[in-house]
Amino acid sequence: LLGLLLASCGYQLRASGEPVGISIESLAIPLFSSTSSEIGFEADFTRIIRNEFISHARVPLVPEERADKVIMGRIYGITTSPLTYDSTDFAVNGEVTTYDVTRSRDLIIKLDAQLVDRRDGKVIWRERTMTGSNSFAVDPDPMVTRYNQKLALERIARRMAKKIYLKTMERF
Repeated sequence: LLGLLLASCGYQLRASGEPVGISIESLAIPLFSSTSSEIGFEADFTRIIRNEFISHARVPLVPEERADKVIMGRIYGITTSPLTYDSTDFAVNGEVTTYDVTRSRDLIIKLDAQLVDRRDGKVIWRERTMTGSNSFAVDPDPMVTRYNQKLALERIARRMAKKIYLKTMERF
């Protein structure tokens, strides 16, 4: 009875890691491009997205020229904006001056991503305005701040990788 009920409502059991509603024999995820002046993060970003598919999908990742489908992405916006401040008063020659010091910033990344059938060039899905953000601490040491920003970028990339995985494999 349960089998008939599940079959009649359209519910289907499937193997984990298998795509829904699409056949993907093999997949390529080439290096995402960027129009940003920030240099060097594209490899980390692409690596995190590839790892999402490697760890969850049963679809082999192959070079682009051998792939059935290709996930392509272009990062077109990386911005930071101050999030929190501390104010400090300094007395100079009898006058008090207030300086605002940024304590944290918000990192925002905008991405255009798509899944393409390499055989005919047909776009299967496209998300032109995928956006992610994460805050990071600003430290007096610029190297610590840079490290904190890199961690924020990785957190954003992991969340975007999950979105890309779901759009590709779960079809929503």
